[in-house]
Amino acid sequence: MNEEIDITVIIPTLDEEETIEECITTINSIFVAEGLKGEIIVADSSTDRTADIANTLGAKVIHPSKKGYGAAYLTALPHARGKYIVMADGDGTYDFSEIPKFLMALDAGADMVIGSRFLGTILPGAMAPLHQYIGNPLLTRMVNVLFKSHFSDVHSGFRALKRSALERLTLSTVGMEFATEMIIQAWRAGLTITEIPIIYRPRRSPSKLHSFADGWRHVRFVLLINPYPFIAIPGLIFSGIGFLFMTLFALRGDVTSSHLHSFILGAFLLCGGFQVLVTGILFKTYAVINGFEQRSGIIKKIMDYHNLEMLLFAGGIIFLLGLILGLDLIVSWIKSGFGPLTEIVKATTALTLGTIGLQIIIFGIFISILMLRDNGNETGPFG
Repeated sequence: MNEEIDITVIIPTLDEEETIEECITTINSIFVAEGLKGEIIVADSSTDRTADIANTLGAKVIHPSKKGYGAAYLTALPHARGKYIVMADGDGTYDFSEIPKFLMALDAGADMVIGSRFLGTILPGAMAPLHQYIGNPLLTRMVNVLFKSHFSDVHSGFRALKRSALERLTLSTVGMEFATEMIIQAWRAGLTITEIPIIYRPRRSPSKLHSFADGWRHVRFVLLINPYPFIAIPGLIFSGIGFLFMTLFALRGDVTSSHLHSFILGAFLLCGGFQVLVTGILFKTYAVINGFEQRSGIIKKIMDYHNLEMLLFAGGIIFLLGLILGLDLIVSWIKSGFGPLTEIVKATTALTLGTIGLQIIIFGIFISILMLRDNGNETGPFG
């Protein structure tokens, strides 16, 4: 019969032999002081003595098959037996003596508790100015805008949640974006999330964080889940402006003499904006097929094979119109003895129609390729 465990503390480590002893000793003292039956799991990918030290101090050490922040937690979480699960880095930046504050918040009704460095104290030298004043606030703001949330620190590595809350999440990312994935899933699942102030301390060993690469992983994941505000909608706006430019100046009939540059700009905005629009839709489709999002709205319609066939047919018609205009222009050019090409409006229109039609065809084909992985299951981690 398995012993009932009050709390599991999971620590991902990568060469933390300088700090792991202090972390585990502090956690064990909290277990004693609070009268908790607890366990410590160290998900270790180190090449130094971190695992040996953790074993000696009674922690359960597991070794993820892949390196990565998310990979460490994905490996450790199935081993957690506690009613409450606390997660924090083992580099000494987080003060494990603050664990009781997390447990109090969970006991008070929260499903998940985030230790916010920005509501608490960031000690001098603990966070690079680029991260403190630009990176973290900007990425947190991005999440809040896209998902209508109100967090102050979505990338904090010190957090706790109830086992019942964990069972409502389907986490899968292996990198630093794991932190963002957990919060977004929890928020959209309707879990009660509380932030509490914590102290953030300077590291005593070299940082493993890669500012641009890890920041990009967060941005990429957020845009994958909700690409509309920053990708699809701007693309739709620019393509709409481009179409309006081309239509208005074409109807005026004096494009070549006075509005040629505006007409060409309109063609550029239409083609470029449309490409950005379909890219946003592709992002969303990829998220649905890989289980990050649920199938609904326009994506559900596009992923219907009948609608996809109609889309490909429409793309073919538009491309054919552009091709006919282009061929007519080439014939006229040949008849003129390969002289100067004066039908700029027709040439621009032909290129625009051909480009848009080809974009639609490639878009439809790519969606079809993505759907090869789709087994018809319309649910993912969000329902």
